[in-house]
Amino acid sequence: MLWPDASILVHTAGQPTLMMLAHPQCSCTPASLAELAEVLARGRVRPRTYVIFLKPQGFSNDWVQSDLWKTAAAIPGVTLVRDDDGREARRFGSETSGQTLLYDGDGVLRFSGGITGSRSHAGDNAGRRSLVALLNGGAPDRAETNVFGCPLFASGI
Repeated sequence: MLWPDASILVHTAGQPTLMMLAHPQCSCTPASLAELAEVLARGRVRPRTYVIFLKPQGFSNDWVQSDLWKTAAAIPGVTLVRDDDGREARRFGSETSGQTLLYDGDGVLRFSGGITGSRSHAGDNAGRRSLVALLNGGAPDRAETNVFGCPLFASGI
């Protein structure tokens, strides 16, 4: 899968891009953000990194800029993006909070999945190991893992 041309996010040729899609009210996402910080701390290559927070139509900016927003903002090198109506999540085919994607410098998807071992559980897991391996020039255990989080697109949000 290639980087979607229609995305508003910047992908720079020659630089990997890492992104996490997040529901700003998901109780599972703190563990995903902790794992994202761990991945970035362990990786030798520093990817352009985004955390993209869903903002459904009719919801306020305060609803989006939750404690999770503040947690993500504290991770060095992370750019926060408000995803109005889930446009970016849909472009990247994401449906679950915590979905993490790594595109290489050529815009080719190298990893897609969750980086926690289960819901709300930080700690060693296949997703984290795979991303760290890729950022350190190695081969991942897996190119895909299960995502454990709240649905991004649910009735009543």
